[in-house]
Amino acid sequence: MRVLKVTVERIEGYCNQPLLVGDSFIVDGGMIRIPDGKHICMWALQSMMPIFALLQRIEPEKGDWTSKPDQTFVCPDPKGKVHFRIQGLGDEK
Repeated sequence: MRVLKVTVERIEGYCNQPLLVGDSFIVDGGMIRIPDGKHICMWALQSMMPIFALLQRIEPEKGDWTSKPDQTFVCPDPKGKVHFRIQGLGDEK
């Protein structure tokens, strides 16, 4: 299973969560690792969760959109528009 890193790339608007550009967290199988003292908005996380399983596949289908090395995601909050980059870090050991 591929380990993913999710990073805040930019914020276009007002986000009432304590997120900053550069903040990140790791998705490792069914675990989410958030650095001490940092946060993730549960609404943004809930919106991203369905695609984590697809992006964690080690061998995506040929031509599948999930085969791209990086993916972007925008939080569904129309006032915040937090942009996240989701990167595959490699395979779980």
